[in-house]
Amino acid sequence: MKNEKNICIILDSLKKLYPHAECQLKYDGIPERLVIATILSAQTTDAAVNRVTPVLWKKYPTMKDLSHADKPDVEETLKTIGLFRNKAGFIIKAAAFMAENGLPDTISELVKIPGVGRKTANVVTGEIFGKPSITVDTHVKRQSLRLGLTESQNPDKIEIELKRLIPGSQQTIFCHRLITHGRKVCKARKPLCTICTLVNLCPWFSAQKK
Repeated sequence: MKNEKNICIILDSLKKLYPHAECQLKYDGIPERLVIATILSAQTTDAAVNRVTPVLWKKYPTMKDLSHADKPDVEETLKTIGLFRNKAGFIIKAAAFMAENGLPDTISELVKIPGVGRKTANVVTGEIFGKPSITVDTHVKRQSLRLGLTESQNPDKIEIELKRLIPGSQQTIFCHRLITHGRKVCKARKPLCTICTLVNLCPWFSAQKK
């Protein structure tokens, strides 16, 4: 099938471009902090999250500390990022869950944590537990559509389709590389198609020329 042939070229090209791509959220090697940081990253850049989390960790070093935090104080720490009031409530509840139950290692259990959806759960299973994971953020969704790897706008369906196409051992790193490519080249508003090594495989680009 066309997609199965193309995905091999895409995987190889991205590997050459971004051999050392990795998760951009900083969590000091503490798994629970990655959960909190990923919740905060919704509709917010990783860079913005990385600016506020050092202050958050200093105020609340453990999940138990954060679980007992006053919501207005947490809101004050997060005020520079989008949806900070809602996120403050979510991360306090998420911290309480993890302080009591620990950190689950499966998608089905991770999504029971307040504020955690499949995107966050996939970030954690891939980054922390080394399991095959497809994280469908805005970059992965956009490029999967542009490259014709999916026709769906639904992140859950995109995840399923990409899992079928990409070998398990490459799923997590594929997402890191595609996210990096989305930030540097295949941008939402002004994609740099003239320098993109995937342009010959891109139905979206072909459609723009018609």
